[in-house]
Amino acid sequence: MKRLIYGLSLFCAAMITTIAASGQQAPQSKGMLIKSEDSFLEPLQKRDSALIGDQFRYGFHLKDVAEGTRFALPDFSKGFMDSVEIVLPFMVDTVKVQGKKNEPKSYDIDVSMIITSFDEGKYELLPLSLVRASGVDRIDTLVFASQKLDIFTMPVDTTTYQIHDIKGQIRYPLKASEIIPYVLGIWAVAIVVILIWAFFAMRRKKEGSVAHKDPPYLVALRRLDHFRGSKYWAPEKQKTFYSGITDALREYIDARYGIDAMEMTTAEIFKDLKSSGVPADLYEEMKTLFETADFVKFAKASASDEENATALPAAVRFVTVTYQSQLAEEEAARKAAEAKSPAKKEGGEA
Repeated sequence: MKRLIYGLSLFCAAMITTIAASGQQAPQSKGMLIKSEDSFLEPLQKRDSALIGDQFRYGFHLKDVAEGTRFALPDFSKGFMDSVEIVLPFMVDTVKVQGKKNEPKSYDIDVSMIITSFDEGKYELLPLSLVRASGVDRIDTLVFASQKLDIFTMPVDTTTYQIHDIKGQIRYPLKASEIIPYVLGIWAVAIVVILIWAFFAMRRKKEGSVAHKDPPYLVALRRLDHFRGSKYWAPEKQKTFYSGITDALREYIDARYGIDAMEMTTAEIFKDLKSSGVPADLYEEMKTLFETADFVKFAKASASDEENATALPAAVRFVTVTYQSQLAEEEAARKAAEAKSPAKKEGGEA
């Protein structure tokens, strides 16, 4: 159904509207009073009985309305009738259009308004009417049959009626489908946080590895310097004293000579170290130091003050002498390389 409110082209001009709204008499012209049974009352809520607050569509049908016909509807802006209220004012629906192309058309029109009542009772609704102007001097008044409206209320048994407090909202148990999205969301956030942390940790580690490293001899001397003094000479601290010194020397030997000293016994270390060019006196001094450390660490023996006093200086001397020999070897290798380079150039020029 297409709704057309013809911009009041189907309604009368200002003069007719004023006549209908104010209740004044229309000017003397040809016309007649026409009664019609074509009214209707339709409930908007489909149920067996009408309850208070239900809404109804009250109106009438106009059939075969010639094109150009004008109408004026009654004005209920100040109220319709006692205990019956207007919810929506008059609405005009064009339900059917008849006529051939390029010929005058006729229309079937429904005119209705929405009403309701909040009081129980039986009501004889006011009959609806309108003024119809057709032609030049013909004005007819159409009056439609009234309808009856029966409004009921919900019956209340006052003998058993009991007032109850307002109940809170019903809380339904949580479903897996409601929980899973939150769990997955938490997992996703946790994974993202872990990935970000791992990324920056690897980046810091990489930057640290690229950073300048101190030479092995300097690292060893710093660690050995920690054990200066006699505070570690007490029998209960000697294991810490000798473990710290020998561990520093093991790491230095690993870096200086490429011997995996951290994973080797004393005998294995000095077996490989014997052919590395370490001076004989320094070699024997270090061997004695490592053997003393083994007695202290594994046999729970106590070293003498003399052994304690010579342990750290011997370790420092070993690192210093071997480092100086390394520098001498590197310098000799550099000079040999420089000596070979001019010889190659001269041979090439010859």
